[in-house]
Amino acid sequence: MEHVELFFKSIFIDNMVFATFLGMCSYLAVSKKVATAVGLGAAVIFVLAVTVPLNWLLDQYILQEGALAWLGPEYAEYDLSFLSFIMFIATIATMVQLVEIIVEKFSPSLYNSLGIFLPLIAVNCAILGGSLFMQSREIATLGLATTYGIGSGIGWFLAILAIAAIREKIRYSSVPPALRGLGITFIITGLMAIGFMSFGGMLTGGDEETKEEKTEMVSTNKTEEVKEVVKEDEEKIADNIKEIQK
Repeated sequence: MEHVELFFKSIFIDNMVFATFLGMCSYLAVSKKVATAVGLGAAVIFVLAVTVPLNWLLDQYILQEGALAWLGPEYAEYDLSFLSFIMFIATIATMVQLVEIIVEKFSPSLYNSLGIFLPLIAVNCAILGGSLFMQSREIATLGLATTYGIGSGIGWFLAILAIAAIREKIRYSSVPPALRGLGITFIITGLMAIGFMSFGGMLTGGDEETKEEKTEMVSTNKTEEVKEVVKEDEEKIADNIKEIQK
């Protein structure tokens, strides 16, 4: 259940584009055609799905304070967290280079259409943001880190696919001259972000139930305490009456 919750939360509630506005440069530049957007979105999913769990392993077993304890007690006090950015970017750059080689080999047309934006995935803030969010949110296991990476990638993929489909339709629409191009794209992105905010209520139902359960437990405990106090008072009154009768 935890994996499912994190998966849908990373896609809809914590969407990289609509919640944190990361990766906007590629989102705006490569979203003119659906085919190009699908190719870049698939590449982003792959890179996030691989780099987030790899960086989780680096963070857990090398970078965190005391993470090197597995090498021996003399290494337990080392803290290499200051190397997080360098290590994360190195991992991302390696995976992006692998993706670039694969795309160039099997789909030269997509490689040419993506142009400079394919190697620029290495410095895409959405890719680095996925690893940094994983670190800051202290995701507990490798499986959850993988789920978060895949979910974040799918969320970015859905965002660029949606805006690409809309921009293709806009070409045949009557848009005021002042809003053509990036102007109408920014407006649509803002409206889509507002729409995605509605998914924030997906997890509130469980929270409300938890609050109600806690309230019921507190009220039950208070009722029991009151009953015990009343019982003690009744016993004291009965003892006083017996002493008066004597």
